[in-house]
Amino acid sequence: MAQMKRTVIVASAMVALTACAPAGYDEANSSAAEPVAVAAAEASASAEAPAADQAPPPADVRLTDQLVGKKVARMGNVVIDQDGWILYRFDKDSADPPSSNCVDKCAQVWPPALTDGNPQLQGVSDDKIGTVTRQDGTRQITIGGWPVYRYIGDKKPGQWKGQGVGGTWFVVDPNGKKNLTCLPTGTPKAVAPPASGDSAGAESGGGSDYTY
Repeated sequence: MAQMKRTVIVASAMVALTACAPAGYDEANSSAAEPVAVAAAEASASAEAPAADQAPPPADVRLTDQLVGKKVARMGNVVIDQDGWILYRFDKDSADPPSSNCVDKCAQVWPPALTDGNPQLQGVSDDKIGTVTRQDGTRQITIGGWPVYRYIGDKKPGQWKGQGVGGTWFVVDPNGKKNLTCLPTGTPKAVAPPASGDSAGAESGGGSDYTY
């Protein structure tokens, strides 16, 4: 049975959520509780197995190799990837059955957490992790059935500038639920999709008309 990898982003930090974190606050360097290690096990029989014709991830695609669940100051329970980037979920997706509706320009702003099937886990229960096959044949990690993503508006690990964007994007907790502990005032807009050849995307402070 194929093994499945999980990557979790625990994020909290300098973000334009003035009610939650002061300017310059950086959760990545705080003395938050340490994650509890959870050994990665074989995927359960109910987890989605790759189709025979499923395309392997392209060599230049970033994979999520590790998921880490942590409890951080102000935000509470979050999931980060191997590089410390916080992960998010999208209200317009589905968890039952798992389905991603963030494609094309949306996926440029919210890169899906892709896997080759073997992410390592810390602080995230194996039975909460699965995958969903995207339109391009790649596999995206799910937590509690919900596909998870990074946000290009986060300019460094530990930020959570994607919290509440469009009223549909939220930091995901280790059970796949929305973390609603620290919400912004109003409804932030997503950054614009990156220009062609620009993986960094627009600066998050601009507030584009992009609706995802």
